[in-house]
Parts: sequence; structure tokens; C-alpha cells
Amino acid sequence: MKIDLQAVEDTAKALYIRALKVLPPDIKEGFSRLEKRETDGTAQRVLATMVQNIAVAEETDNLLCQDTGVPIYNLWIGRGVEVDGQALKQAIRRGCERATREYPLRSSVVHPLTRKNEHTSCGVEVPVIHIDFNDEPQNLRIEMIPKGSGSENNSFLKMAVPAEGVAAIKTFVIDCVLAAGGKTCPPTIVGVGLGGTSDLAVALAKRAATRPLGSACADPAGAELEQQLSIAVNQLGVGPQGLGGDATAFAVHIELAATHITMNPIAVNMQCHSARRARADISPTGVAFGF
Repeated sequence: MKIDLQAVEDTAKALYIRALKVLPPDIKEGFSRLEKRETDGTAQRVLATMVQNIAVAEETDNLLCQDTGVPIYNLWIGRGVEVDGQALKQAIRRGCERATREYPLRSSVVHPLTRKNEHTSCGVEVPVIHIDFNDEPQNLRIEMIPKGSGSENNSFLKMAVPAEGVAAIKTFVIDCVLAAGGKTCPPTIVGVGLGGTSDLAVALAKRAATRPLGSACADPAGAELEQQLSIAVNQLGVGPQGLGGDATAFAVHIELAATHITMNPIAVNMQCHSARRARADISPTGVAFGF
């Protein structure tokens, strides 16, 4: 299958807008679960207001949040797919620019030194584009994630000493959630990256934070630690919007990699309650949108 780059550009544009306007079903189900378990009266009202705001935004075709974030595109190229990699990245960038200018969207992307905003949601190395491969035949999958600054500003990295063991991981994650407090617009998805190198741990934390609710770490030990930390985080009392309560996080997600014998990197990255993402599959039958 040879990829139509115009279809990629159009899809990249549509995904950015879709991600900003439609909350994935698993996040809505996550809200329902938290509402049923919440025991604090104020927190119950805050959660109900959040759910109502989401419904109103979708019913009126408005954005879920005013922060259009830093655009991230994750791509998976399947078997038998023919595409020019550099042209593929350029098509994604054009689609991102078109979404911002033609919709139009507020651009949240600026130069890190001059703070100049090109009003395209693009800049040096932005949109962030990750390309990987999978076993899906004749398929190109594109996932779009607009990462807002409220959650992204609360990112953490620790190069732990291996002798500290799992206890150090638990303590660090809990300390990060407490330090973030209400600044991440909880309830959040707490992404934890373990192992690898410092940069890989941070990348794994982002991958974990943007994983669908209901999914689990592929590693059994990681999946067990996810469950333990999910319970612990919701006993901290941070609550929705940091105003107190049980619903601090939808879940804690972990992604891990092998690491060096003399180190144990731990990274934490969070996703706010508006955990936005959108996905499309391009195949010989056309473009199919989902989450």
C-alpha cells in the first residue's frame, strides 16, 4: 500500500481538531467510576461540574479546554506500507498548521528564547512526531495528543539508587502527586516511566500518561505496581481540582524498560482530567477515526 500524503495531511488536521473537541469514551467511563466512589461532598459537586462542562462543550461543538497544547503525533507504520518518511513528517506538520489557521485554533507554541508565536502550533521540532512500526498489514495508524501545559509543567525525573528498591519508586510517585496538587487539573492519569536511560524514562512516562484507561502494563510486575499505586494515590486527599476528596487520579500507568545495573531512572508525567487524544487508521479502504 502506497500512502497518499494528502490523505495524511487532511487526517492530521482533522485529528487535532477532533482531539480538542471530543473526549475519549474511556475517560468518560473513568469519570463515572470516580463519581460512584467519591465520598466527599465538595468533590462530588466538582466532578459533576466537570462532567457537565464536557457534555456542554461537545453538544455546542466547542473545545474541551482553551489550552490547545503542544501537538504530539504518534505514528505506527504497518507491514507492506510504502511511504517516504521525511515526506510523511512534512505532511503531518502541514496538517497541524492547517488545523490551527483554518479552524482556527489558538496556537500555544512559541520559540523557547524569543517567545515568538508563529500562530501555526508549529516551531522547531514541533509538532512532536514519533514514528514506530507494527504488525498491522496495509495500515498506517496516526494518534494525536494535544499536551497541555498544566499537566506537562508537573513532570519529574529521579535517578534512583538500585539499592533503594521498589520503595523508592513508590515514594517518588507519591511525592510527585503531592507536589503537583491541583496544578495538574486532577483527576489525572499519572504516567510513570521506569528504567532505560534518563531520556527514555521520561518518554515512557509520557507514553504511560496518554495510554487508554483500562489498559495495563505489559510487564506483570509493572501491572501489579500500577494497581498498588492507583490505590495509594487516591488515598492522598488531593481530590478533583486539588480541592480535596478521593478522586485524585483515574489511574497510575507504568511503562518500563531494562536499565543499567547501577541505576534506576524514575520519571513521572501527568495527564489532566481532559485526557484528550484521537486516532485514525489509513488503509486501502479509507480513513477510520477512533480513539
